Amino acid sequence: MSNTLKYVLGSVICIIPLAFVLAVALFELPRLYRGILAFCLLIPGIALPGAMSKLFYLFFHGREGALNQYVIIPLGMDPINWMMDPDFIMPSLVMQSVWRWTGVVALFFLCALEGIPSWHFEVAKLEGMKSLSRIRLILVPGVRNLALFVGVFLVVDGVASFSGAYTLLGGSGGMLDAGLLLVTYVYQVAFPGGSGRFDLPGAAAMSLLVAPFVAGFLFLVLRVRLPQAKV
Repeated sequence: MSNTLKYVLGSVICIIPLAFVLAVALFELPRLYRGILAFCLLIPGIALPGAMSKLFYLFFHGREGALNQYVIIPLGMDPINWMMDPDFIMPSLVMQSVWRWTGVVALFFLCALEGIPSWHFEVAKLEGMKSLSRIRLILVPGVRNLALFVGVFLVVDGVASFSGAYTLLGGSGGMLDAGLLLVTYVYQVAFPGGSGRFDLPGAAAMSLLVAPFVAGFLFLVLRVRLPQAKV
């Protein structure tokens, strides 16, 4: 469960700020370029997770991986064995999640920014508001509610994540179980291809254990929003 928590937190903390920055950058572009770039950002999200994991395997696979060959080694550092070093297995999974969902979340944020009434920007222009102030006072409040929805979505997706980790690491979860996520562990318990136990009742019970944690998170989100809704 701790690996799943690290994976979820890492994904949420990386994806939401990066997606917001991309959305703001797209929002400042002309509509023609905005639409083309938004479609390009959407492609990783609509691709099959297994196919994306195969692509990432080419990036992370040993010394010959593209990340080592074109980034790590040219910088003068020793190549990193991303799939075998326990210290780098979880960052690899998080990067895969960031690559998949950042563009989709950026598109969500872009839609929210386009829904902000134009008079907000006209007033900001008349008052000579600087860019940072405009982002803080207009753009961030404009996507706050959507950011909560995105956070819930990423938490649920992270808890239920399986195909990406399974394609990269197999059913074992990698060295020292550094990439063993909840659903992968359930697979190990449930099916002979995992650990040979074929314990379906135990796997079902473990799957239900996550429900209180997700329900508690949703309760906290509602507690944050309800006081504002009453104003």
